[in-house]
Amino acid sequence: MPQITVKAVVLGVLLSAILAGANAYLGLKVGMTVSASIPAAVISMALLRMFKHSNILENNIVQTAASAGESLAAGVIFTLPALILLRYWADFPFLDTMAIAMFGGVLGVLFTIPLRRALIIEKKLKFPEGVATGEVLKAGTEGGKGIMQIAWAGLAAALYKLGQTGLKLFSGSVSGSVTTGRSVFGMGTELSVALLGVGYIVGLNIAVLVFAGGLISWLFGIPLYMAFANPGEVAEVVGNMEGYNAALEIWSQKIRYMGVGAMVVGGVWALVSLAKPLKDGIASSWEAVKQAKSEDGPEVLRTEKDMPINYVLWGIVALAIPIFIIFTQVIDTSHLPVSRGLYWTTMGIGVLFSLVAGFLFASVAGYMAGLVGSSNNPISGVTIATILATSLILLVLLGSQLDFSVDSNRAQAAAAAAIVVGAMVACAAAIAGDNMQDLKAGQLVGATPYKQQIMQIVGVVSAAVVIAPILSLLFNAYGLGGVLPREGMSTEEMLSAPQATLMQSVAEGVFAQNLEWNMIWIGAVIAVAIIILDKVLEAKGTEFRTPVLAVAVGIYLPLELTVPIFIGGMIAWGAAKVVAKRAKKNSEDPDEAKVEAERKGLLFSSGLITGEALIGIILAIPFAIQESTDALRMVPQSFAPYADWLGAAAAVFFCIWLYKVAVKK
Repeated sequence: MPQITVKAVVLGVLLSAILAGANAYLGLKVGMTVSASIPAAVISMALLRMFKHSNILENNIVQTAASAGESLAAGVIFTLPALILLRYWADFPFLDTMAIAMFGGVLGVLFTIPLRRALIIEKKLKFPEGVATGEVLKAGTEGGKGIMQIAWAGLAAALYKLGQTGLKLFSGSVSGSVTTGRSVFGMGTELSVALLGVGYIVGLNIAVLVFAGGLISWLFGIPLYMAFANPGEVAEVVGNMEGYNAALEIWSQKIRYMGVGAMVVGGVWALVSLAKPLKDGIASSWEAVKQAKSEDGPEVLRTEKDMPINYVLWGIVALAIPIFIIFTQVIDTSHLPVSRGLYWTTMGIGVLFSLVAGFLFASVAGYMAGLVGSSNNPISGVTIATILATSLILLVLLGSQLDFSVDSNRAQAAAAAAIVVGAMVACAAAIAGDNMQDLKAGQLVGATPYKQQIMQIVGVVSAAVVIAPILSLLFNAYGLGGVLPREGMSTEEMLSAPQATLMQSVAEGVFAQNLEWNMIWIGAVIAVAIIILDKVLEAKGTEFRTPVLAVAVGIYLPLELTVPIFIGGMIAWGAAKVVAKRAKKNSEDPDEAKVEAERKGLLFSSGLITGEALIGIILAIPFAIQESTDALRMVPQSFAPYADWLGAAAAVFFCIWLYKVAVKK
C-alpha cells in the first residue's frame, strides 16, 4: 500500500503546523505538553476519507509528521522564551528561532534511528501513546466515530475557553489560603479542561505523583520556609503581599528550586538506567551496516528498514556546520566581549556539547517515552541538566576574562549562550521521544520505518517555519513569565512559561552566583529518596511506581496546575474500575472493556486539550490587535465573584461529562 503520497504530505505539513501552535500555547500556559499523535491520527482519518483511495499506512504517515510539530513545540517553548525573560531578545526573531528549532529537531530524528531496534523490538517497552495511536489507526479502518468525540469535546472546550479568557464570563482559577503563625498554607486550582484531559491521559499513577510533588512544595516547603527562615529574608521576598500571593512568591523565588535539584538527579538517573539499551542499540546499528554491505546477508524485511546508518552519521556531522553558524549569529562578539580565540573556542565547545548531550539525552527521552509516554517525557529534566552543565563550563571558560559580578550584561550573554545550547538539546530530546512513539505505532500497523523517519523530518521543518510567528503572537498578546511587551497590560492572562522561567533562573543564577543551591540540594535529596522508594516498589512487584521525574514536575509547577491533573487521573481510575466491574458482572472480558473505555476517554480528552489550546491561539489575534486581553470582555470587573462560581460549575460539568463518556457502554 502507498505510504508517502501527495495528500499525506500536504495533510502532515498542515497538521504539524497547527498542532505546533496549539501545544506552544498549552506549554507556555501550564508548563506541560501532551502527545498529539492520537488526535492527529483521528483527524487524518476523517480527512483522508474524503478521498477515493486512502489506507491505514497513509494515516500513519500523516500522524507521524503531525505529531512531530507538537513535540518540537515542547522543546522550543521550554527554552527559547528564556531569552525574552533574560531581556536578551525583545521578540522572537524568525530566522534564529526557526534555525534552532529545525536543526535541533532533525538531530532528534537522526539520534533515535539507532535506538529503534533496541528500545522497540528487543527492550519491549510499553510506549503507551504509540500503542494507543496504533489501536486508533486500526479502529479507524472500521469506522470514524472517534472524530466525533474529539469534535464535540473540542467545540465545548473552545467555547468554555472563549468564555474564560475572551468574554470573562468564567474564572480561569480559584484559590485561597490559611495563615498559621508565620506560615501560609495555600490551595487553589486552575479551572482548565485541558489540564483535566492531561490528567486522564497520563493516568492515576502519574497524576498522583505530579500532585504529590505540588504538595511537597505547598504543604511542606512553603510553610516550613516561612516558619524557620529569617523574618527579614521572608519580608524581602514577599514585600507587602499576603495570603496566597505571598505563598506564590515564596514558591517562585525559593521553593521551586527544589524542583531543579530533583530534575537534575532524575535526568542523571535516567541516563544510568539507559546505559545497557544504549549500548545494545549502537551494536545493532553497526550490525545492520555490515549486513547491508554483505551480498550474502539475509534480506531485511520492509517493516525493519531504517534510514541507513551511514546517512545518519554523515547527517549529524553535516549539521554541525549550520549549528555553529547559528550559535555565532545569536551570541555574537558584541554581546560576549572576549578574545577572538576564546570566543571561537566557546562556540566550538557549545556545538560539540550540543551533539554529545543531544545524543545522550535524546536516548533518555526515547527510553522514558517507552516507559511513561511522550506526555511525561523528561524534557524539562534533561534540559535543566544541560543548561546547568553548560553554564558551569562557560563559567570556567570565560570567568578568567569576564567579571560577571560587575557586568550584568556579560552574565546575561553567557546565560543566553547556555540557553541556546539547552534549546538545541531540548528540541532533539522532544523529537526523539515522539519519534519512538510513532515508530511503535508504525510497527503495529505494518509501516516502513525509514519512510516514517523521512516524514518526521518533514514535520519538523513544517513546525519550525511557523513556530516563531506563533511565539511572537502569543508574547505580544499575553506576555510571558513576568515580561510584558507593553505598559498597562494585565498580568491575569499572562502565560507563565514555567519551564522557560526555570531555565532562565538556573542559567542566570550560575553566572550571578546567587543560585539557590540549598534548595537545589534539598530537591536532590528528595529525588534520591523517591528513587529508593521506586526500587523498593519494583522489588515488591507493585503496579504503582514512583518515577522521580513526575514528582519533580509537580514540585516546580504551581499547585493550582497539578489539581486538575490529579482530578483527571482520578476520573480515569474510577471509570476503569466501573467498566471492569460491569464487564465481570456481564461475563465479559474486563481487560477488553477497560481498553475500550480508555480509548473513548483518550479521544475525548484529546479533544478537550486541542479545543482549549486552539482557541487560545485564535484569541491571541484580537488581543494583539487591541493590545489588551480585555478586548472581548462582556462583563465588568465587579462580575468576578459570579465568574468564580460559574467557572467552578462548568469545570464540574466537564468532569462529569468525561466520566460519562468513558463509562458509557
